[in-house]
Parts: sequence; C-alpha cells; structure tokens
Amino acid sequence: MTTAIFSSASAAVIVLDFEGIAPYPNNNDIAISDFYNGGTSGAGLSGVNHGIGFSDNALLICLNSQTVGCSNTSHGGLNPGSEEGGLYFVSGAETFMNVVAGFADGFSFNYTAINNSGIVNVYDGLNGTGNVLATINLATTPSNCSGFNAGFCPFVAIGVQFAGIAQSVGFGGVANQVVFDDITFGSDIVGGDPVPLPGAIPFMITGLAGLRAATRKKKKQSA
Repeated sequence: MTTAIFSSASAAVIVLDFEGIAPYPNNNDIAISDFYNGGTSGAGLSGVNHGIGFSDNALLICLNSQTVGCSNTSHGGLNPGSEEGGLYFVSGAETFMNVVAGFADGFSFNYTAINNSGIVNVYDGLNGTGNVLATINLATTPSNCSGFNAGFCPFVAIGVQFAGIAQSVGFGGVANQVVFDDITFGSDIVGGDPVPLPGAIPFMITGLAGLRAATRKKKKQSA
C-alpha cells in the first residue's frame, strides 16, 4: 500500500489496496467503514489514516488464491501484494467514498464485472453531491482465469483525468456484480504514475502499455 501523506488536494498519489481490512481468508461482507479514516473496519482493524471514508454498504470481498477459495472473485495472479481483498457492495445501486481533503488530476482503479456493466462518477462535493467532474463507464470484463476457481477474474485497469478538486466518488452498478481494487487518487494510471496528458478521457491501461512498447520499439529501430 502506498503510504504517502495526503496533506493537500494534489500533494500526493494514494493507492487503496483493501488489504488487512480483515484476517485472510474471511467470510466477506465486512464493512470497510473508517479503516482508511483513522478508525476501524467492521473486523475491528485499522489502516493508514488517509482521511478517506466509505458509506455503510461498502464491503470487503475476500479474493481467491490458487490455494484459498473464499468467493467467486480473484486477481488471477495480477498485482502480487494486493490479492486478498477488494471493494464491492451487495445492497443499493452504488456505494460512495469521501475524501474530505480532496484530490486532483486523475483517478483510476482495477475492476471486474463479467455480467453487468457499471458506472463510476467523480464529484466535487461529499457523498456524491455538487458537480460531476468525471464519469467512467465500465464495460463488462472477461472471465478467463484458470486455476483460481473464480468467475470474476481477472481485473481490468481503467482511469480518467479531470479538472478541479474532487471530494467523493460513486461506484455504481448492479449489486454483487462488480468488484473494485487498487483505487488510485491523483493519477489516471493504477499505481500512481504521473498524469501524462490534460483532459478527461477514460482509457484501458493495457492499451496504453502496448502503445508505449510499440513506440520504444520504433525508436530503437530508427536509432
């Protein structure tokens, strides 16, 4: 987990990996609550205080490994060190996350949604109020991880750039049908690379990685 101090709206990039919220493995449906806000999760554990709180229906889902089966979701070997827990909701049409200090420039995350599409909105007010600074439409994702006994696998990276200061994010979709992980504040690339271009254009990180590789190869051939 990134442990940078979030002292101002654009001071640092933060990544929430949803690890350590409860013992692993667990029975899911554990409230994330104030785990990242100076308090504790539904399991009574605390994390780094980033000043980030979640609504009551924001829950931890236990992610499968090749030896542990605790849900129908897994990273499938993606992102070692962030493979035990993710964010989801089983009631309502969305769940909210509040960042009182605010964040700027970009927002990104990994997600899996094999049956139903979803939507994520970034707002400049708390609890999904104020202006919508960015919208990310979530397409359905593949389901093709062998060896992990999980239909919701693998996760896909997506991000967005925006102007202004955001204070909340609404994660929407069909309940129990979309899982989020590695939520990144301050960058449109999961994990916290700098925002490369202005604007507010969501894109798949894997596509950008392919483009960068092709560019490096072309430069090498020209040298």
